Amino acid sequence: MNVNPEKKEEILSNFSTFKSYLGKKVARGEKLGLSEEQLAKTAEMVANYLAKNEEPRNREENLLQALWKSGNKEQQHALAHMLVKMVSEKTSPFI
Repeated sequence: MNVNPEKKEEILSNFSTFKSYLGKKVARGEKLGLSEEQLAKTAEMVANYLAKNEEPRNREENLLQALWKSGNKEQQHALAHMLVKMVSEKTSPFI
């Protein structure tokens, strides 16, 4: 994540804040014309970074990290697609 440490801590400390942040990034990507596949590949890069470099700060992040680390590349790619759909303003009832 290319944000300052204080902002990163704010984003990662609360799962709702993280979903909102990710949702804004997905919406920006959609406005730029990125396909769902491109958005999922970007989500994969973020998830790989988080899994390798950040400790989960809440139970939702613990679950996502466990799922990510237990999956193979194909399963991780599918999870990235699901994360994009979860935070997409067009399809998510959770935002």
